[in-house]
This record gives sequence, structure tokens and C-alpha cells, in this order.
Amino acid sequence: MVGSANMDLVVHAERLPARGETLLGGAFATFAGGKGANQAVAAARLGASVAMLGCVGRDEFGAQLRDGLQHEHIDTAHLHTVDDTSSGIAVITVAADGANTIVVSPGANAALMPDHIDAAAAGIAAAGMLICQLEVPLDAVAHAISLAARFGTPVLLNPAPAQALPDALYEQTSFLILNESEAALLTDVAVDGPASAREAAAHLRAKGVETVIVTLGAQGVWYATTGEEGHLPAPRVDAIDSTAAGDTFVGGFAAERVRGASIRDAIEFGQRAAALSVTRQGAQASIPTQAEVRAQPAFPATVR
Repeated sequence: MVGSANMDLVVHAERLPARGETLLGGAFATFAGGKGANQAVAAARLGASVAMLGCVGRDEFGAQLRDGLQHEHIDTAHLHTVDDTSSGIAVITVAADGANTIVVSPGANAALMPDHIDAAAAGIAAAGMLICQLEVPLDAVAHAISLAARFGTPVLLNPAPAQALPDALYEQTSFLILNESEAALLTDVAVDGPASAREAAAHLRAKGVETVIVTLGAQGVWYATTGEEGHLPAPRVDAIDSTAAGDTFVGGFAAERVRGASIRDAIEFGQRAAALSVTRQGAQASIPTQAEVRAQPAFPATVR
């Protein structure tokens, strides 16, 4: 896992504020987060062996983030501590219906460099999959992906927060998992359902991505890979907090795929894990275990 580790500062409110509006919020809490760390915890809880490559500050949040990952039996040998820099934080507002807004201050995450990636080259070569996001510098992500491609290690890229990507990254990416807004930014297709997701996925496949998975929230998932494409409806649950749903999906998909599952089966496992996560509060705190997902009866299709 190459990615970010943040401390999430979460406040609950009846609804999300409009531009320029001040709302009186409710309960406040801190949770370990960051897309990289969230996905690392999700993959670990859902049955994978995980190592985390990233940076934290030499502060209380950094120590808490490291301890939290180690508690999940995640290898932190390449989680670097950066002097004179705060750990990353995310300021999150969660509405009563589970919707959220997130603003991230990268802090030490911005210190991740290609040299850090080179120091972990042996681990990347031996990995069953390399997972990356874009909350750390793009040059470090691109370097990690190029190393993985050289070693023949499959790459899963979650391009969040979305930004323009070099063509080489598409060509070296085995699995591109992205939501509607990210797909729209990368393709100029207004993605609002399965039909437009299919168009966007075809565009990204034409750039060289092997498998494209577009998550559509309540409308499920559209996926396209060599010789196969389709729409999988979302499980129906009563959501209270969607903060780490996408990260849980990524970790669940990766863990199941590395175990040898088909792409469709790995997607369905990720969906079931994400469905459980949105019924709980917090980022990493909401992520279920593999046993919890396996024990769940099949969810009805289509979120209400």
C-alpha cells in the first residue's frame, strides 16, 4: 500500500452547510483515516497481508496513526516519520443522511518521495498487488507504479482526489477503481448512472487500463474488463456515515482478488463490505472484518 495516513476530525450536523454558511454541529470525534491507511486497514481486516508505505509527522497524531496500523497487524517498516511537519489531517462534516464533505491538509503525506519507494522495492516486487491513491505526491505514486509494472506486480489505482494523469499510468494500471466525479474528471463524460459509466469505462480502457470499476453509490458498480462488462446493483442498507465506504470497497476487492476470486466475485465482496461500513460511524472504525462480511446473509439489491 502506497498512500496517505491522516487523523480525521469529524463533526456531525443535521445537514451539510451551504457555501458561506455556518451551522451548529453536534458530536465531535477523532478517527484514524487517510485513504491509504483506510484501504490498508480494510484489506487487512478483510483477510490480506498488508504493508504500508507513507509518511506521518513526529507528533501525537503520527504516533497514534502508526500504533493503529500496527494494531491491525500491518507492516509499518516503511511508514516514515518526518521531522518538523505535522501529520496529515482531514476535516469531515457528516450529515444525518450519511453524506459527507471532506477537506484534507496533507502535512507529512506530501513528504513521500521516490527514494522512499526505492527503499521498498523488494516488497513491491513480492506483493500480490500494489494499491495506490492520490493523497500523496503524484511523482511518488508514478514511481511506485512503474516499479510494480517492471516487477509484474498488479496495480490497483484509486485516483482520488482526482487529477489529470500521465498516459503511462493508465497503461501500467491493472485495476482502476473510481467514483462518478473522478470518472467524469478523467474522461469528460458526465457520469450519473450505469450507461454513462459504461461510456467512461470504455474511454479509460482505451487508454490502456486492464479493468475499470466505476462505483455509483446507490446505483451500484459498473465494471469493464477484457471480454466482460456489467452492472452490479448496490446492496440495500440504512446508511448513517459513508466516510470510508469507497476505501472499504477498494480493500475488500483487493483482498478477495489476491485470494484468487474472479473480478465479479471480488467486486461483490467489496460491495458487501462497504455496505456494512456505511451502517457504522467513522473511517477505519467502520470497516468490517472478513468474518463479519462472510457471516452476513445476502443484502437485498438497491440502496433505499
